Amino acid sequence: MKTIDELLAEGVAGKRVFVRADLNVPLDGTTITDDGRIRAVVPTVAKLAEAGARVVVASHLGRPKGAPDPAYSLAPAAARLGELLGAEVVFATDTVGESARAAVAALTDGRVAVIENLRFNAGETSKDDAERGAFADRLAELADVYVGDGFGAVHRKHASVFDLPARLPHYAGYLIATEVGVLKKLTTDVKRPYAVVLGGAKVSDKLGVIDHLLERADRILIGGGMAYTFLKAQGHEVGSSLLQEDQIPAVREYLRRAEEKGVEFVLPVDVVVAPAFPDLKTKAPAHPTTVAADAMPAGQMGLDNGPETNKLYAAKLADAATVFWNGPMGVFEHPDFADGTRAVAQALVDSSAFSVVGGGDSAAAVRILGFDENAFGHISTGGGASLEYLEGKTLPGLAALED
Repeated sequence: MKTIDELLAEGVAGKRVFVRADLNVPLDGTTITDDGRIRAVVPTVAKLAEAGARVVVASHLGRPKGAPDPAYSLAPAAARLGELLGAEVVFATDTVGESARAAVAALTDGRVAVIENLRFNAGETSKDDAERGAFADRLAELADVYVGDGFGAVHRKHASVFDLPARLPHYAGYLIATEVGVLKKLTTDVKRPYAVVLGGAKVSDKLGVIDHLLERADRILIGGGMAYTFLKAQGHEVGSSLLQEDQIPAVREYLRRAEEKGVEFVLPVDVVVAPAFPDLKTKAPAHPTTVAADAMPAGQMGLDNGPETNKLYAAKLADAATVFWNGPMGVFEHPDFADGTRAVAQALVDSSAFSVVGGGDSAAAVRILGFDENAFGHISTGGGASLEYLEGKTLPGLAALED
């Protein structure tokens, strides 16, 4: 795929450059609680503006139902982008309507505009090729060149990700180029030992990547809500913990295959439990206790790895040369259940391994728990996209940027 450096070498002064970014940031009302994805696109936008391009930034945010919804407006993200760029950013209150056309028409060289949430138009996410294509046609009228830099969306076959690049000269931005380069280090000529840490709520979200990694990883560490399905598959009681009964046969098969292939599966040896899921708004004490992973009492819910598990996981990561981590080890948003996630992050900081934090909640946890992002090899902006890449799937947004 062609890169933004090639575009810059060709010259962009006076050209309208459509940047498909990922500004899908978490909001508390209109307050951004984690601006990592906005900061990630700044290098691409800033470089284009410095070169005299008229930059049109577009993104989705949340899951509006194909119509305007003030709760999902990109206005806060546009304001934050302007702060990070140190320059005024014009905000259009629609996607391809009068406001967007006027905002783009008024741009001068080096200026930036953000158009409203792409998912306010049903054509963005439509499964109908014609409807999606019609929306892409209207977006193409706003630009002369396309730059894909929204890595968190490249696994979606959406109009602005898949259809629009076919209608304009297209290039990969700095973020996508970096993300793809990092993921290649996890799939080709991997430095070993290669350890993978998988957490999060559901085993079903990780089935594909586990299947793929059984052929590639040396050890796989499991935590988060998904751990309790693994423990149940081993015959242990898990109280009222999150459990996917229907996935137990698949999990047993993975454990069997791992043993057959010599891949080390590491599961919690102790867990932190409480009578109920904690209140994440008030952060009220949840009255946790620590129990052995094979002795969970009825009526108690597993919500984090215990201290012995944290020591075990740190030891299993200490000698790794490559680590991929996707998914928190517990309910890290509550102080009573953050130690497992903190321990994994600290182990990666202390390790000499090339470490990749695979986006989503893991990336948010690193920032919320106060770690220096520069202490990790790479923090991805796209959890789902990273997982699908590691599964070996073709990602529509990357395929669209290939020539």
